[in-house]
Amino acid sequence: MNTTANKIRKYIPEFVAYLSLFVIFMVTIFPVFYTFMASFKSNMEILTAGNRVIPQTFVLDNYIKAWNLGNFKQYTYNSIFMSVFIVAGVIITSIICGYVFSRAQFFGKQVLYYMILSSMFVSLGSLTLYPLLMITKVVNLNRSLWGVIVIRIFAVNTTNVFIARSFIDSIPREIDEAAKVDGCSFFQIFLHIISPLCKPVIATVGILTFRSSWNDYLLPMVFTLSNPKRMPLVVGVISLKSSGEAASSWNLMLAGTAISMIPMILVYAIFNRYFIDGLTSGSVKG
Repeated sequence: MNTTANKIRKYIPEFVAYLSLFVIFMVTIFPVFYTFMASFKSNMEILTAGNRVIPQTFVLDNYIKAWNLGNFKQYTYNSIFMSVFIVAGVIITSIICGYVFSRAQFFGKQVLYYMILSSMFVSLGSLTLYPLLMITKVVNLNRSLWGVIVIRIFAVNTTNVFIARSFIDSIPREIDEAAKVDGCSFFQIFLHIISPLCKPVIATVGILTFRSSWNDYLLPMVFTLSNPKRMPLVVGVISLKSSGEAASSWNLMLAGTAISMIPMILVYAIFNRYFIDGLTSGSVKG
């Protein structure tokens, strides 16, 4: 009897942990599941029976109408164009910043790094939108996605720099010293030694950047307001609300939202292992 009770007590913490994870999973996945289910409803059913998760009748025509009315082919191309350039640029700038803060020696390095790190806890929201718009207007980039790309690449992403520096700190410095003996400069060490070892963190930074750039709404919306053909997919989805026969075509907008979520889900499903490796590789030294 005591043996059975001890076994039960032994598995209680594990059961509570798995139960908690299951509850968190359900809370997290429900909005995505509801969006996909609602995208198959008619507009009338969404308005009159929005609390019902599973649609009474699956309307596949929502996706066809959303794709045709929403100019999704052009919007998808714009999103891919913007995301590819932002991901490539942010990976380069983040890894370089992480390498400099990890290996370089210059006056005020720690102060500068902690100043950048402290900005992680400050949210300016849309306060910087107007100044950024005015700066890009000077170089005539305020009416295209190139303005968004330039801003996202050269704005310091604190999280990415922190992850990159933490990972590079975990690489033994003896490798750098051996490369210096062989005549490598500071830049050559980064190019030939450090950057090839940064594949896990490159994957992590790439996925985080792709997520933020693909889902970015406010900045692309402002920069393409006068040029709707350059709108990315997430911005173009909102226009579907008024593109149908009703005053508010929620069925078409939800179908467009479901379409816009598919690339992000696929990227996470394919590169999830590399994403986890990049987050955990720099957590333990040695």
